[in-house]
Amino acid sequence: MDIQAVIKNQVTNNPVVLYMKGTPKFPQCGFSNLATQILDACEVQYVAIDVLADQSIRDGIKVYSNWPTIPQLYINGEFIGGSDIMRAMYESGELQTLLNVAN
Repeated sequence: MDIQAVIKNQVTNNPVVLYMKGTPKFPQCGFSNLATQILDACEVQYVAIDVLADQSIRDGIKVYSNWPTIPQLYINGEFIGGSDIMRAMYESGELQTLLNVAN
């Protein structure tokens, strides 16, 4: 299976997916740390995928989303954005609404 198919499978078979550097317990960059803190504050279950563990995922997710940076959040198969977008949506309450529909 090519990497784009793998990524599509990941984002469509899990309600909430976060592509990040590191893991939720040990994030490897500040932006990934912020993203996990936001999701944890929303008390939502999510699948975290460490892009540092697989170079093909790291490169492939940027192509899949046409977005150059990590982290990347997907809800119900839809690309939401990175940590700055997540923060703005969290502060407005929009993120919680999307997450409530997803779970």
